[in-house]
Amino acid sequence: MTLTPEIPPEFTRHYPNMALARLGCRVVAASDDFFADKARLIAPQAPVFIPDKFDEHGKWMDGWETRRRRGTGNDWCIVQLGQAVEIAGVNIDTSHFTGNYPHAAALEYSNDSADTGAEAIKWRPLIAPMALNGDSHHYVSTEPASARWLRLSIYPDGGIARLRVHGRVVSAVVAGEECDLAAIVNGGRVIAVSDSHFGAPE
Repeated sequence: MTLTPEIPPEFTRHYPNMALARLGCRVVAASDDFFADKARLIAPQAPVFIPDKFDEHGKWMDGWETRRRRGTGNDWCIVQLGQAVEIAGVNIDTSHFTGNYPHAAALEYSNDSADTGAEAIKWRPLIAPMALNGDSHHYVSTEPASARWLRLSIYPDGGIARLRVHGRVVSAVVAGEECDLAAIVNGGRVIAVSDSHFGAPE
């Protein structure tokens, strides 16, 4: 389902975003990122638009952006999560991409081990190809899926500002070892707050 930014779905409040570098997540490969670095896809801050900012490739955009394709096929980006995550839902965010956003996107997942090479990963569908709008949040709740890897495919090319992956860590606790059970990386999560006007509870 797709909702307006003013009405984020329940999973965004009950499950933290696990696609963050501080949690060990990284963008490991992309078919192309000529116009905007693939690493920006998981930047923690909200995307921004700076009207007079340019770089050697043209207009600077806060996200991942590929070149226009001249032939067949589509662009893609592979994300490695820091831990095995049971996904509850995602947000494919095209904020500030207006004329250069993809027509559609799809998401696949894999629970292959962390040391599997990207070329050897066995992918399973998580979100079927769905139409995208420019400068919009696309919230999609998913069936529970345990994932260590994600492949975001865009059709055929263009820019995505952020990918947010909401879920919880599949048990990372090791018997006999001391750990912080309230930490996100060990499966802890905030399930309710009285107020969050000045900051997210995570």
